[in-house]
Amino acid sequence: MSMFCYQCQEAAGGTACTMRGVCGKDPDVAALQDLLIYTLKGISEIIVKGRIDVTTLGESNCEVLNSLFMTITNANFDADSIEKQIRKMLEVRDDLRKSVSVKKPHDAVCFETDSREEMLEKAKTAGIPMTADEDMRSLRELIIYGLKGIAAYTEHANNIGSQNLEINKFIYEALAATLDDSLTADGLVSLALKTGEYGVAAMALLDEANTGRFGNPEITKVNIGVRENPAILVSGHDLTDLEKLLEQTRGTGVDVYTHSEMLPAHYYPAFKKYDNFAGNYGNAWWKQLDEFKSFRGPILFTTNCMVPPKSEELKNRIFTTGPAGYPGCRHITADKDGRKDFTEIIELAKTLPPPAEIESGSIIGGFAHNQMTLLADKIVDAVKSGAIKKFFVMAGCDGRMKSREYYTEFAKKLPKDTVILTAGCAKYRYNKLELGDIGGIPRVLDAGQCNDSYSLAVIALKLKEIFGLDDINRLPLAFNIAWYEQKAVIVLLALLYLGVKNIHLGPTLPAFLSPNVAKVLIEKFGISGIGTVDDDIALFLNQ
Repeated sequence: MSMFCYQCQEAAGGTACTMRGVCGKDPDVAALQDLLIYTLKGISEIIVKGRIDVTTLGESNCEVLNSLFMTITNANFDADSIEKQIRKMLEVRDDLRKSVSVKKPHDAVCFETDSREEMLEKAKTAGIPMTADEDMRSLRELIIYGLKGIAAYTEHANNIGSQNLEINKFIYEALAATLDDSLTADGLVSLALKTGEYGVAAMALLDEANTGRFGNPEITKVNIGVRENPAILVSGHDLTDLEKLLEQTRGTGVDVYTHSEMLPAHYYPAFKKYDNFAGNYGNAWWKQLDEFKSFRGPILFTTNCMVPPKSEELKNRIFTTGPAGYPGCRHITADKDGRKDFTEIIELAKTLPPPAEIESGSIIGGFAHNQMTLLADKIVDAVKSGAIKKFFVMAGCDGRMKSREYYTEFAKKLPKDTVILTAGCAKYRYNKLELGDIGGIPRVLDAGQCNDSYSLAVIALKLKEIFGLDDINRLPLAFNIAWYEQKAVIVLLALLYLGVKNIHLGPTLPAFLSPNVAKVLIEKFGISGIGTVDDDIALFLNQ
């Protein structure tokens, strides 16, 4: 094998990428990402065994979050930047080792390196196969992927100025636990559920940070056509980067459009003051190569969801920032005060033609938990009258596989007395369909980004309270979730922690679930895959 990676839904053959990632990462990048995670485990072991107070770690807490984020699928393809991050984290490790005496440290603490070649050699013993037992490996990777999702959401919150160091503390504890050979499978299952608990905390932290900074999302119609000005397209997930770019483009004659998971920015009141915030361009992340070609202007990636560009012309228009990276694309870094200078991307936009129109009209969204609370009476009345028979949570990710057409057909075939609750880019499978409304309530209610799956959980818990139920699973609510990468993994673990059962997960179950671990999830939580659209709808409606 040149590499081994099965962290995303598109793992080759439904098993693992062993030659090159379906995402586009090469074996060296995969190996360096493995080594970066390995380094973080060593740091975590020192912190846990040395009983180091996380409040004393300062910027190192942020660097650990960023390191985890860099290894999420489709985030960073740049071997140089990952190597640089490994070296930075080795310095953190060495400083920690000077401050405490850790008895019998694990090998992860001890490796030294002077060259890229040595790093790649060490990575051979640092990747996923280092855990020989299939079930223990499966559970450890499930936890690590959940931690990557937690790190992503926590970093976004930190960028706004919100911190919860208990989350950081748990990340260290959980990473160190993946090195502990004394932990049983039952202990790791418990740790996976605890990871879900901290996933809820991370999403709550980000929700509070976003709404505190940008206001509560509100029902908004978003333009999907174009204007005649030169423009910049913003992809990824980080709202603070978007805010900085909008501030710097004010009065320049350059418009700003969102792409894919950045669409929900339009729902926040704070962004509506920008006259040059023009609308949303395109669809889910996997269509970007064609859509970036017709956009014609520069693109800024704030986080993951990048597809490797196939031409130099496109590469020259792509900029990255934060955890994102691609070799040959310009990377914009923050100064010591957190400021980012987007002058280069703005000046490039002025020299390029405006975007070509690929669609027109508008789409509606902004149904996060605060907005849904305002609609609660109307929704409850619709349920009690029988106008709404069932809610379907269809949150999660989109992807390239043809099998994902299932979700479009599922939405089309749902009875007209049902409502779809969504978050994440999975919505692009059906958010532009003419599915109508029920008494003025749209049949597709978009809460926002993947992290706003938290809103869907809050909504469900609120409905449980309103209807006086003792179990969230007694609500007229079904979960049919599409997954792709590690932020979806933490959403799943969060739902399991909250007690949600009978979740359908597709288009395939994760390759990293061993048969025995999958069996536990099926028997204990009722998790299942998807079948045919007609059979699944019949099954859901009879539950």
